[in-house]
Amino acid sequence: MSSTTYIPGTCNIGRSEIRQRKLVGFFGLFFSLSSLVGLMAVNAPRGARLGIFLPLMVASIGYFQVRSKFCLAYGLAGTFNLGKLGDISRVSDPLNIRVDRIASLRLFMKSFLLAALATMVVFVLPF
Repeated sequence: MSSTTYIPGTCNIGRSEIRQRKLVGFFGLFFSLSSLVGLMAVNAPRGARLGIFLPLMVASIGYFQVRSKFCLAYGLAGTFNLGKLGDISRVSDPLNIRVDRIASLRLFMKSFLLAALATMVVFVLPF
């Protein structure tokens, strides 16, 4: 069941926004896997493998946003959307904006760490 109430630092997107984040996450995952296949196919040097970080970051941000029902960008901007796409509202309480920004930074750091870990795995793969 989808939450219909804005909860600072916990929930700032509804169903339609969550669907969008799923698409972004799947796009990042698809691009990551196709990049990995391409790197393996051309026997790319180790340094080139670090380029997979960006698509992995997109995939991990999408994953964590869907999982937490919290949009990183909305949290940083002090906004939320629990309705249809494009129906963005502003957070009015400064304390809630601060809580959202902290949650956004945590989400970013988790995404960064996951993408970095996956990139290191690709970097050390023997191909």
